[in-house]
Amino acid sequence: MSGSRRMEGLRWAFGCGCWRPSRCEWSLAVRCVQPEERERIGAFVFARDAKAAMGGRLLIRKLIAEHLKIPWNEIQLQRTKKGKPFLANPVLATIPNFNFNISHQGDYTVLAAEPNRQVGVDIMKTDFPGNSSVPEFFRIMNRQFTDHEWNIIKMAGDEWAQLNMFYRHWALKESFLKAIGVGVGFSLQRIEFHVSPLHMRVGQTSKETIMFLDGDQEEEWTFEETMLDENHHVAVALGKPDMVTAQLQENINQEPSRFTLLTFKDLIASAKAMAPENPMYWANFQAKQEKAIRQHRMPI
Repeated sequence: MSGSRRMEGLRWAFGCGCWRPSRCEWSLAVRCVQPEERERIGAFVFARDAKAAMGGRLLIRKLIAEHLKIPWNEIQLQRTKKGKPFLANPVLATIPNFNFNISHQGDYTVLAAEPNRQVGVDIMKTDFPGNSSVPEFFRIMNRQFTDHEWNIIKMAGDEWAQLNMFYRHWALKESFLKAIGVGVGFSLQRIEFHVSPLHMRVGQTSKETIMFLDGDQEEEWTFEETMLDENHHVAVALGKPDMVTAQLQENINQEPSRFTLLTFKDLIASAKAMAPENPMYWANFQAKQEKAIRQHRMPI
């Protein structure tokens, strides 16, 4: 890629929850991912999870094919020990630190990509807890937030507003952990968010929220927040750029990137089938129940 075609940060979202794939669509999608991905997606019990995972795989391959110019059928994706997907093809000299991250929960799969910065993305859907009251749910989750964060959550208004603020904070914390590549064992009380503005609007994207790590403000980290709709919060954690050129710095100071909602047609615009037609792909998917009767992703 030449300097005139420098890749900028990308934010994509796919409405996997409302996607009702036809036989033709699902069969094509399955043929356009690697064999191990095909098996992993086919193993999901619920169709909703299979669709979300498929959306994530197609988003990643679309990103690499269209913006790194690696042919779809030559893309090799692997996973880290913690399960994070990464591009195994030789790194391009013009993009020495290309980073991307995906998340799916609720009705969307989202992707964030950056050419020169650490990036982590998380999406959370606000919903009432399935097996407990809101106060009991908060009691169980008490150790995951600091006193300041709990004060903000519980001052948000009624129980729905409190849950909304809870999941907003959770998405922020997860986005940071995903950006730095840590998981279980990292105390969430080490990080504290001071959210701003307190009330986000649907379609609004903000980067005013700040983070404190072990009591000190982390000025090198930026957090973009977006409400895709009234129930879905997305947080994107962005580390300090590896190479601060004038152009990159100018991009950083601009308005935060907005999410573009893609259709299935968009996802497969550059796709190439890598396996022959197999009726078992559709039979496997059709046999799945859409989702559990009462299913929530409970933070742990």
